[in-house]
Amino acid sequence: MAASDDEAVAATLLDDRRHLRRAFGAFATGVTVVTIGGGNPHGMTANSFTTVSLDPPLALVCVDRLAVTHARLEMSAVFGVSVLAAGHEKVARYFADGDRPTGPAQFADVDWEPGQRTGVPMISGALAWFECEVWRQYHGGDHSIFVGRVLTAERRGDDEGLLFHYGELRS
Repeated sequence: MAASDDEAVAATLLDDRRHLRRAFGAFATGVTVVTIGGGNPHGMTANSFTTVSLDPPLALVCVDRLAVTHARLEMSAVFGVSVLAAGHEKVARYFADGDRPTGPAQFADVDWEPGQRTGVPMISGALAWFECEVWRQYHGGDHSIFVGRVLTAERRGDDEGLLFHYGELRS
């Protein structure tokens, strides 16, 4: 097969969202819940979280531009990230469910604590908590990349983390 034929096959496969999602799924990621506080709190399960810099302390989360969380983050100055432990599969599924309640009712059946600096909801029993102020936002295709300046960082446990690998939650 000629090089141009290889490129055509590769381009076709990249156009197939299911194929691309399966290939991306080979990379195991941790699972987090990203939260926004205030009078109308909101949370979202996210596996697209990573550190960016130690100086200044920065972390990022990628959010689908059509997600409720996206609009909320654009209006909020701060957000929280709770790194989930292996035992948090139910919490991860709950915050990924588009049919869950909205506003304060969303947190009624979830064990959480207010962040020490911002008050954003932080998931109890999480391995780590990060409170961040929105520092920058970048366009990233169908997602936006929200970079947060870390205001507080707290390691909360030594348990195994919850992972997302090949489209499934695993420990």
